[in-house]
Amino acid sequence: MNQISKEIIINDQKITLETGKIARQANGAVLASCDGTTVLATVAAKKEAKENQSFFPLSVNYQEKTYAAGKIPGGFFKREGRPSEKETLISRLIDRPLRPSFRDDFLNEVQVVLTVMSLNPEVQTDVISMIAASAALSISDIPFN
Repeated sequence: MNQISKEIIINDQKITLETGKIARQANGAVLASCDGTTVLATVAAKKEAKENQSFFPLSVNYQEKTYAAGKIPGGFFKREGRPSEKETLISRLIDRPLRPSFRDDFLNEVQVVLTVMSLNPEVQTDVISMIAASAALSISDIPFN
């Protein structure tokens, strides 16, 4: 797979989109960067839909890892734990514009995973994540408008 890098400018901010470097086994993967904030968007879909399924199973999972901000969880357990309310809201924020962009007859399970790899507190990650998710779906073989 070829490595491709594109730069776009939105509101005087340069956003770099890269693909082909990592997550090659996913249907689509994009690494989006802006001023020290980096988000990895990966997309995977099942080959076939389940029988007698009448809904579109799209799951969007946004994760801000503590290492992205240079923090380590304190206390006895050094694990990430469950998603925060902010992560859940950003997942929903990304899900809403993506869902109508799929064909009505496409019922295969689709997973969109957005992982914040590095974090600049001055840059909002929700817009970068939304752009990365849309780009990853656009370059994948999943039917997406």
